[in-house]
Amino acid sequence: MKNTYLTSHFPLIAILFFSLSFALYAENVITTWLRDIGLYMGMREFFSDVGIKLTLLFLLVLLFFMVFSALKLIADTINELSLLFFSKDEEGSSLQKIRGGSWFYLLASILSIFFMRMPLGIIITFLLGTFVYFIYFVYKASDSMSTGGLIGMIFFHISFWSAFIFTISYAAIRLYNSLINSLPL
Repeated sequence: MKNTYLTSHFPLIAILFFSLSFALYAENVITTWLRDIGLYMGMREFFSDVGIKLTLLFLLVLLFFMVFSALKLIADTINELSLLFFSKDEEGSSLQKIRGGSWFYLLASILSIFFMRMPLGIIITFLLGTFVYFIYFVYKASDSMSTGGLIGMIFFHISFWSAFIFTISYAAIRLYNSLINSLPL
């Protein structure tokens, strides 16, 4: 008998590994920046090198953990909404079938640790894991869908994530432009 909850902790481990990968890279960049502007030596009067790096690493892991947890919450909601709108499954068996997809994120997150000095490698690993998971999700959910429902579900996911990325990019660009325009030059 296979336990359906066997892989339930994989998303948490994957989030922790991805958070650690990004945090290790960001900690290195921030430490270098603090040294370049001359603040690091002043900080060493109050903390040791290890204390500064561990505190910075802890805060960055916490920050990235919150970001990835929010993304997982949004992704789970979108997955279940797409199944609600387009699937003929009323029992929830499609949800049970797609739980195995957490393996893809777990493997991608373990691989991301090896790219902790290259942010592009971490991002590509995350996007590759997401793409493979999406293909797995569509394959497993397609059993309970018509062709039109399958096309609708794929379009729903692509349109939501495109709008989400566009909105965040637009807000970031507007914030950056307002910050630059407010500087007295």
